[in-house]
Amino acid sequence: MTRPKKRFSQLVEEIDRTPWGPAEQALVAEAVALAQEIGDEQLEYQARMRQTASANMNGATDVMLNSFAWCLARHDADPGRFPADLEYGGADLMWQFKWMASSLRSSPAFSQEQIAAVLDDMETHYRAADLGLSGVLTARFEDAWDAGRLDDAEALRVQLEATPRDDHSHCDACGRSQFAGFFAETDRDADAIRLVEEMIEGGFSCGEEPEHALSRVLVPYLRSGRGDDAKTAHLRSYRLAKDNPDNLRIVANNIVFTAITGNEARALSLVERHIGWLAHDGLNVDAHFAALAAFAVALDRVAATGHGETPVRGADAAALVPFFGAHDGTWSAADLAAAAWATAERLGAEFDRRDGTDGHARTLERMRALGGESYDVPIRSDAFVAQPATVDPTDADGWYERAMQLAQYGDEQGTLAALPHALDVTDPEKRAHLLSMRLGILVALDRAEEAWPLLPERVAALRAAGKAEQADLEERLGLATFGLATPENATALDRELADGAALPAWSRGDLALSRASLHLRGDDADADAALNLAEQAARAFAEADDARLSNTTTLVAISALLHKGDTEAASALLDRLIAQDDLSTGHRAHALETRARIRGGGGDFAEGAADADEVCRLVAGLGATRALGSAHLLAGSLWEDAGEPEKAVARFRVLARIAAQEGADATGADFRMARAMLAAGDAEEAAELFGSVLEREEKAEVEPASRAATAMLLARSLATAGEFGQAVGAYGYAADLFGQGEEFADQASAMSEQAKILARFDENDDALALLESAADIVRRAPDAVGVMADVLHNLGQAYGGRGDERAFALFDEVTALATEHEADWLRADVTDSRGRALAQLGRIDESVAAALTAADAFATIGDVGSAGGSELFAARVLVSNERGSDAVAVYRSAIEHGAEFPQLRQVAALELGDVLEGLGRHDEAAEVRALVES
Repeated sequence: MTRPKKRFSQLVEEIDRTPWGPAEQALVAEAVALAQEIGDEQLEYQARMRQTASANMNGATDVMLNSFAWCLARHDADPGRFPADLEYGGADLMWQFKWMASSLRSSPAFSQEQIAAVLDDMETHYRAADLGLSGVLTARFEDAWDAGRLDDAEALRVQLEATPRDDHSHCDACGRSQFAGFFAETDRDADAIRLVEEMIEGGFSCGEEPEHALSRVLVPYLRSGRGDDAKTAHLRSYRLAKDNPDNLRIVANNIVFTAITGNEARALSLVERHIGWLAHDGLNVDAHFAALAAFAVALDRVAATGHGETPVRGADAAALVPFFGAHDGTWSAADLAAAAWATAERLGAEFDRRDGTDGHARTLERMRALGGESYDVPIRSDAFVAQPATVDPTDADGWYERAMQLAQYGDEQGTLAALPHALDVTDPEKRAHLLSMRLGILVALDRAEEAWPLLPERVAALRAAGKAEQADLEERLGLATFGLATPENATALDRELADGAALPAWSRGDLALSRASLHLRGDDADADAALNLAEQAARAFAEADDARLSNTTTLVAISALLHKGDTEAASALLDRLIAQDDLSTGHRAHALETRARIRGGGGDFAEGAADADEVCRLVAGLGATRALGSAHLLAGSLWEDAGEPEKAVARFRVLARIAAQEGADATGADFRMARAMLAAGDAEEAAELFGSVLEREEKAEVEPASRAATAMLLARSLATAGEFGQAVGAYGYAADLFGQGEEFADQASAMSEQAKILARFDENDDALALLESAADIVRRAPDAVGVMADVLHNLGQAYGGRGDERAFALFDEVTALATEHEADWLRADVTDSRGRALAQLGRIDESVAAALTAADAFATIGDVGSAGGSELFAARVLVSNERGSDAVAVYRSAIEHGAEFPQLRQVAALELGDVLEGLGRHDEAAEVRALVES
């Protein structure tokens, strides 16, 4: 068993390398408890110093205040045993002092005198320790600003800017963010934007930066007419802030942004996602005030768009009663907006009484005014779904018609839901139809045990409708005519068909249709037999003058043709069926959906998507919510395959919203929507949504390889959005997950993408190490030829760039793969890479020969742009080795190949002009340079 002090040392080491969050908090709490158990106050001091910082970052204000007070008392009593700076890389005791006044100010439970005493005590400690006063001035500035004493705050800001920076000054990120927020609040938008852009361009970051700073300039960006910059800032800020409840203010700023930019559905979604954070830190009342005002603005805008009655999920939690009061049932957006305003006003008044100002009242005035501003900055991750313009039937006959249409479409669950409303019909024939639907659906759902008790009721309804022969037939056959597939039922149907000449036409049709359907079930399906029986049923139903069952029979025949693989005949029959005037809405939707799938399977994606869109319209009219989601899934998938991601996004959004409304899992819909967003060029929005999907998959403990696929797309989205640091981490996480799932080719591919980003930022040693590992891993998946070629090629290029001879064996291996699999472009590309590696080794003639060979190969397969690129490289190699005259012809060929590539043509012409000038061929130089201007 590990000794207590050794365990304590292990805990401290683990705390120092664990990111802020629940896991780190648990480690800190364990360290404090262990130190107390050991009875060593110096060890407890080490643990509590870390606890103060942890509580500050995680929004545990009460823990932070208690921990800091304990540490300060020990330090004041014996600074030798309890030094201010433990030199472990975290905030020292004097730095932590800066958090104290701010924390007290965040709750009106603490008086102004208490806050002033902390500030004075802080200054006393700083002066006693001979520290610079930048940290003290910062704390006093924050105090004046938060209290609404803006003139005092401005004077302190000016004084602070004139004060030399020291070890306790705010960092480059936090200092700029703080002043940016103050400038934004005091109508100096340009100054606020300047500071934040300095931070971003300088790469400055800290615990809650840059997300806090970005949230502070969202409105300044909008007011400056920079909507695209505001959108980018919002997406990045929210993505970085959304997982830590201590970031409530940051999220509040982002919610207001979505509310005033026409993204009310997104605003509602964010309110629902974060409303529970109000209960996270009971002492951070000022953050509650800010969040409540933001929620109120957002919900007012939701109501203004006509969605005031929309329920706000999560608002009825017991933990939120102190904020909104008791409420019967769910909160609507309009009602919750009023409650949020009321609580924000109450809290603001408490703060203003404490501070002796009207600072919080002015804040609410600004928020109400801001709620009236409008900007057009569309974000497509959320949208209100227009409810289908359907009205539920008012009587049993109306429900009968709806159930019939839903059954004809094939919506089993929707039909079952409609049937209880319809069974009060007085017409016995209609009742018999309804019971037939229920029996058929129960059998199809493998619930035959529920169907058997209903059969006598169905037989009685048939007799009441005057269909004694059909009643007798069903008494003999049981559930055979309702799809119960057993050998005995098949034999019984065959017997009745053989002996059924005297039966009514409708009964003969029912027997033939039932037997045809059984022929299409199971592994031994007989499509030809089913087709013959469908034709027999069609003749019988025509004789009985039953158009509904005639059309049902046609759909069964189409299914038989598809079982045979005869899509051409099936499509022709579908076209004729859809053209019929007597086709019901349900049957038409069924037929169109079948044609959509056939067209999609045949590569006619746009035509199939158009059919699926029509299915959506028809199904919406039937009031079939779940089926409407499935129809939108089909339409979105087909539009995605058709290369129309914008249209796919719209369909998947409806699917996701329907899933949410039905209480179903929207993860799959959101994944598809994010993928379509990425294809449409909305990388920032896609990254946010992929991140959300991945979180849900983690909680659901989805298998590693599936999570890895999501993480891979998240990484690609982040890289496309320019978030390369996060992309590297996401690719690394994807690689780890693929490894857990033993998907070695995908693991190697993720590592290769990670290496490309590292190399882009000159982290070449790390990139090379990743590629070497990826090359070892990909060889465990020999069938993944494309990935293997890509990884080995990338590693060869990395070696080549270093002048490492190992590159050529890899190039040989990739060339062999390209030749074996007739990958002509890859063979040309690796030849180009060989030429570049040879140049690094000073093997000039071989390098030029390889590059020109690559150029010829590219040109042969029609890629003249790449051909020109290889020639440009060859020409540059020649020029750099004082062989300008040899380079002239190569440059000219590159210019010729660059005719459709302006940048290539321009660069080649300018460089050739310089070469010709150096050779004394001035007229030719002028002629070539003229190409640049043409």
